[in-house]
Amino acid sequence: MSLLAPHIQSIPPSGIRRFFDIAASMEDVISLGIGEPDFVSPRPVIDAAVASLAAGKTGYTSNAGLVELREAIAEHLHMLYGYEVAPDQILITVGASEAMQLAMLSILSPGDEVLIPEPCFVSYGPVAQFAHGKVVYVPTSTETNFEVTAEAIASRITPRTRMLFIGYPNNPTGAVLRRETLEQIATVAEAHDLVLVSDEIYDQLIYGDAKQTGHASAWSVDSLRERSIILGGFSKAYAMTGWRLGYTIAPESIYEGLYKVHQYMIMSAPTAAQYGALAAIRNCALEVERMRQAYDGRRRVIVDGLRGAGLPTFEPEGAFYCFPDIRSTGLSSEEFAEQLIHEESVAVVPGDAFGPSGAGFVRCSYATADDKVREAVRRIGRFVQKCRDA
Repeated sequence: MSLLAPHIQSIPPSGIRRFFDIAASMEDVISLGIGEPDFVSPRPVIDAAVASLAAGKTGYTSNAGLVELREAIAEHLHMLYGYEVAPDQILITVGASEAMQLAMLSILSPGDEVLIPEPCFVSYGPVAQFAHGKVVYVPTSTETNFEVTAEAIASRITPRTRMLFIGYPNNPTGAVLRRETLEQIATVAEAHDLVLVSDEIYDQLIYGDAKQTGHASAWSVDSLRERSIILGGFSKAYAMTGWRLGYTIAPESIYEGLYKVHQYMIMSAPTAAQYGALAAIRNCALEVERMRQAYDGRRRVIVDGLRGAGLPTFEPEGAFYCFPDIRSTGLSSEEFAEQLIHEESVAVVPGDAFGPSGAGFVRCSYATADDKVREAVRRIGRFVQKCRDA
C-alpha cells in the first residue's frame, strides 16, 4: 500500500523531463527542450547580490519582501502598463512557481473547478490538483492563433467553476493574448464571479506586430483588478532562473490569503536574490532589450527554417518557443521527439505534454545560442526529409 496521498499518486510525472534526461546522457545533443535563457544574469544583478552578502545582509527580509523592491516593481508596472499598484499589494515569492501555488491554495476549495486553456505550461494543472481543485481544460488551436476565446471559456463554466487560469505570452506556443480578447474574457469572469489568475512571466519578451500593441496585462482592464492575481518574476526576461525570485500582485481582499500561506510555507524569498532583482529592475532595461532582440533573431531563423523544411509553424509573438505542426511526417509527437533525439541529436518536447491540443506538434525553445539554433534547424530538416522518404 502506498503511503502517498491518492491525489498525489494520481498525477503523472512531468511529461517534459524524460527528454531532458535522455539529452543529458548523450553527447553533441542540441537541446531545444528547456525553457531557460542561455544568457548569464546581467552583471549589475550579480554585483548587487554579492554586495548584499558582503554587507552582512544574510537574514530574513519582511515576509512580503524588501519594500524598495516592491516599490520598484510598482513603478515598473505603472511605466509598462499604466495602472497603479501599491507596494503592499505586491508579494515577493520564490519564483513565479510559488506565486502560482499561493493562488491555488488560497482560492480553491476541494472540488472547485479551474478552467485552464491548453496547450499550457505543464505545472498549471498539477498545482491546481495539489490544492484539491478539479481541472477543466479549454482547448485552443491555430484557428484562433492559440488564444483562448471568451466563448470557449463560457461554454465550460458550471456552478463549481471558481477560477480561470491563463498564461500569456504562452508557453509552449508563443501566442500573445490581444487586449480585445482579454476584455471579452473579463466580461465572462465578472458575470460568473470568477477569480482570474494571469501568469505574465514572459511579458517583456514580445516580438513582431504584438510588440507594437504590447502585452495585455490583466490589471490593465479595470473590471479585472478586484478579481485578478498576476504572477510575475525575473527568471525569463532577466536571465535569472537560478535565483528563484518572482512576485504576485493581488487586490487587498485576495492578498491577505496569499500572504498568510506565504508566511507559513516560505517565510520570505532569498535575501540576496531580492537585492539582485532590485538591481535588475532599476538598471538592466538595456540588457533585457538586448536579449529580447537576440531571441527575436533566433525566432526568425527557427520559424523560417522549420517552414522551409515543410513543417507548418505558428508565428510565435512572445516568450521563446515555437510550436511546429509535425503531422505531415506521419509520426506522433512522442515518436517525432524520440526519433529526432536518437537520430539527429536534437531534443524537443512532444506537444501533447502541454495538453491534448498539443498532439501533432512539438515545442522548440530558441533560448539557445545562434549557431546551435541554425544547426538544429538543419538537422530537423534532414530528419523530416528522411521521414518523408521512408
